[in-house]
Parts: sequence; C-alpha cells; structure tokens
Amino acid sequence: MIKGFKEFMMRGNVVELAVAVVMGAAMTALVASFSAAFLNPLITLATGGAEVGGEFTVNGVVFPYGVFLNGILVFFLTALAVYFVIVLPMNKLRERFAPVVEEVDEVHAVAEIEVLQEIRDLLREQRRS
Repeated sequence: MIKGFKEFMMRGNVVELAVAVVMGAAMTALVASFSAAFLNPLITLATGGAEVGGEFTVNGVVFPYGVFLNGILVFFLTALAVYFVIVLPMNKLRERFAPVVEEVDEVHAVAEIEVLQEIRDLLREQRRS
C-alpha cells in the first residue's frame, strides 16, 4: 500500500501539478500587488481622479466599475505572466529534450507500399502456378 502511494506521488503529473499550484499562487500574489500599486491608481486617474474613482451612482446605488476593470486587467496580466514565465519555457525544454522522431517522407512511403504490393502480387502468382 505504501509502495503504491509512493509510486503515485512520484509520477510526473502529480509533481507538475504541485509546482503549477505553487507557481500560480505566487504569480497571483505578484500580479495582485502590481494591481494594487499601479493599476488601481491608473484606473482612478483615467476615470476622473479622486472625485469619481472608477465608480458611478444611480439612485443612490454605487457601481464600482473600476474594480471590474482591475479584475479584467489582473486576469489578463496573470495569464500573460503564466504563459511567458511557465508555459513557454516548458514548451522549449520539451522540444529540446524530446526524442527525435524521424519524419516519413510521403514519396518514400508510397514507394514502399507499391513495392510491397508488387511482392504480394508476385507471391500470389507463384502460388497459383
């Protein structure tokens, strides 16, 4: 039972998932701090400065659209960061260390099939005679 659990834990997928969760949490914290330090003030400035602050009021109900814009930007920046910091380098490493697979030239494959068909036909003729 312990051996099976050890094998399960040492699989590449489990380790990769653990690394992805930790890296995702770290990246989210980084982007959230960037958002609080830079994006929120920029949204506030772009939408009227301290007077409006990224919100509007209708019949006494406040709609803080700056929070929504900030959420969109945080999502986009997190996706970009994860792609360029984790996904792209991992794809490059896989390409570099992946086993080389020989590509079969279609012309040669067709020629081989034709030769095999000829051999088959010759063997059929020999059996008949």
